[in-house]
Amino acid sequence: MFENKVLNTIKKYNMISEQDKIVVAVSGGPDSMALLNTLINLKVKINFNLCVAHVNHMIRKVADEETEYVKEFCHKHGIECYVKKIDVLSIANIEKISTEEAGRNVRYAFFEEIFSKVKANKIAIAHNANDNAETVLMNVIRGTGTLGLKGIEPVRKNKYIRPLIEMERQDIEQYCEDCNLNPKFDESNKENVYTRNKIRNILIPFIKREFNPNIVEGLNRLSNLATQENRYIEKIVEKNLGEIAISTNENENDNSKIILDLKKFNVLDEFIKGKIILLCVSKLFESTKGVEKKHIEDVIRLCNNNIGNKYLTPNKHLKIFVGKGRIIISRLQEKWG
Repeated sequence: MFENKVLNTIKKYNMISEQDKIVVAVSGGPDSMALLNTLINLKVKINFNLCVAHVNHMIRKVADEETEYVKEFCHKHGIECYVKKIDVLSIANIEKISTEEAGRNVRYAFFEEIFSKVKANKIAIAHNANDNAETVLMNVIRGTGTLGLKGIEPVRKNKYIRPLIEMERQDIEQYCEDCNLNPKFDESNKENVYTRNKIRNILIPFIKREFNPNIVEGLNRLSNLATQENRYIEKIVEKNLGEIAISTNENENDNSKIILDLKKFNVLDEFIKGKIILLCVSKLFESTKGVEKKHIEDVIRLCNNNIGNKYLTPNKHLKIFVGKGRIIISRLQEKWG
């Protein structure tokens, strides 16, 4: 039943095709082990290849045991397993970021490394319905706007796939028990230090108990609706961008800047203006991280005033020049995010 539901999710979002080469991110926990075991069993229904990428963060004493567990499981099933052992705490201190962010950066960099090495075309991540619900709630608390209601996308960039995104954590743990997988549980998930853990261990159980026992299902439904609405809005924004973008011989093959017609931009709705600026930044950097609502408002205000030549630098990577009937959004340094 569990594997059939995962297969339905895979088909629903067209995640896997025949002959795909998939890198599976495996920590050794219930989610990733359920994902790996399910994909192994589904290979008889869809002809694809897979390998495993595992990162040992060197944070907990049991990390080495988890690594050995993953390696042994892969060996037993004849699956190629790539392992990276790296001191995430040191990286967090050096880069002055949280261990959570440092760990994520290290993991995804390693997944991309193995992706290129084995010439894969998909990376499978074990995010589930509970993870998505937690992400939506976290974004609501942070005030990220309607875009944050999308939560975790089932498929991103036609590369990252999440076959367990419609499965709830309790079903995943039951599947692990039924299949005698004996996954390794990360005890740090019980520590209410990080925001996500507080939402997982305190907020959602409280909402379940006091307001809505089906809150995870409800938040995932909200996420799906927000995703559909954002896709529609994105089409409108792309169309508007196409109508106001200026193509010149100078910038035809230049991917370091985007030039817009100032007059045409100014007559657009304020909401669309903001979305166009974010889309331009995303096209230049593949990220909008570091560009906040106040920056968007400043740019729109500058365009509306249009007195002389003015520019803004929301961060050290980005420059937005307004003058001579144009808006020039340009990259000062290489990609960030």
